[in-house]
Amino acid sequence: MTEPLLSTDHQHDAHPLTPDWVQDAVFYQIFPDRFARSGRVTGLNLQPWGDPPHFHRYMGGDLWGVIEKLDVLRNLGVNALYFCPVFQSASNHRYHTHDYYQVDPMLGGNEALRQLIDEAHARGMRVVLDGVFNHASRGFFQFNDLLEQGEASAYRDWFHVQGWPLQPYDDTRPANYAAWWDNRALPKFNTSHPAVREFLWDVAEYWIRFGIDGWRLDVPNEIDDDSFWQEFRRRVKTINPDAYIVGEIWGDAHRWLKGDQFDAVMNYHFTRPCLAFFGAHTLDHPMNEQSGTGLVTPMNAAEFGARMTEVTQMYHPDIVRVQLNLLDSHDTARYLTAVGGDDTAHRLALTFQFTYVGAPCLYYGDEIGLPGGPDPDCRRAFPWNEADWNQETLALVRRLTATRMQSEALKQGEFQVTHAAGDHLVFARPHASGTALVGMNASRQPAALPVPVPEAGTYQDALTDRVYDLAPDSTIEVPARGSVILLPVRQA
Repeated sequence: MTEPLLSTDHQHDAHPLTPDWVQDAVFYQIFPDRFARSGRVTGLNLQPWGDPPHFHRYMGGDLWGVIEKLDVLRNLGVNALYFCPVFQSASNHRYHTHDYYQVDPMLGGNEALRQLIDEAHARGMRVVLDGVFNHASRGFFQFNDLLEQGEASAYRDWFHVQGWPLQPYDDTRPANYAAWWDNRALPKFNTSHPAVREFLWDVAEYWIRFGIDGWRLDVPNEIDDDSFWQEFRRRVKTINPDAYIVGEIWGDAHRWLKGDQFDAVMNYHFTRPCLAFFGAHTLDHPMNEQSGTGLVTPMNAAEFGARMTEVTQMYHPDIVRVQLNLLDSHDTARYLTAVGGDDTAHRLALTFQFTYVGAPCLYYGDEIGLPGGPDPDCRRAFPWNEADWNQETLALVRRLTATRMQSEALKQGEFQVTHAAGDHLVFARPHASGTALVGMNASRQPAALPVPVPEAGTYQDALTDRVYDLAPDSTIEVPARGSVILLPVRQA
């Protein structure tokens, strides 16, 4: 099965206004329960840190723990944090929201988030929270009132009631209310109701005023109402015009990217081809089919280059530059595991992620080669014992973040494939400041790759610091399963 063609016609798209800071960002996604445990939140029944993750158990990571690790992340080159949900909930992933105005006490409460934002901002780091606005939980006060009061509840119209009595726990009987993917634990909001709309918009405004720098929106396509998201954007941007609004849309997102709803989406159109090319020979097909990415068909360099060119042309260029490019997430198997544990495939994909158009997003642990299969295995505790880290992968990520930060071409340049054959890919990132060239050898043998520099001059490989004097028709020897990132050397 080949990947379907993508829509690349955006000539009639409205010109979007997207936050400039995102194109300069390196994001780091944190699953709060599994990143770092401070020890400040006590009296909890917790799994031992590092035990196999469980759907229904807590390991006790908290926001105080994140604060303690901010310098580690900043030294890695991260300047933007994206958190899975942090609000009060009765689940370790916290997509079952009880109270939208309270950070979960297990995470340290509102006080911990306040300090986290302040400490992050002091380090030049942005903070984006996950907003779950399509559904709440059985413990959400208004739904709980509905369970207690039945038809007499003041909040009856906040949800999609289909009959009586409601059955939130008995799977042998009809639930009698709409829920996300028929999961009774997640009653769906009636977002056509004025009070519900106002409530959710107020939540969005409240936390923007609190100081967060944006919202990642969970399953926003399931609120099938453009006017809801248009008003959401208006209110958020009125408070902070630079706030980042990124939606979880797995397919075509043109509907939401017209400049009046979202700034960008989680770019799963980036994820699948990276599995297909860099992992072409090692893909764990049965495991991938179980994962969020589904069946992946291997690609050669020509197919991959054509596909990634299409991806850069899907939306307005200002949107493409702020897309959230991810190799994996809390919803998918870890990239390393998806490619059969081949760390060379993982490092090739990381190199592409940091040299492609859009904002790279590391899922916590990607930088040290943390493995993990489909949920819940992709949500392992971060191993803070450095003996468990892949030091070669970590060193590469540090190089990549530093390189991206210093190169305007890698952050803002266009994307042009100049050579694609077999397992060999070369592409250019032309920019007014100079052109960056990237050569990637996914084969098991060294290869001489053509690097058509725009003009003769001196270039330095950002990965090795090696300096080359290159002519427009030069070739460079690239090691097996390796890459070069050639940046022009400015003459004094």
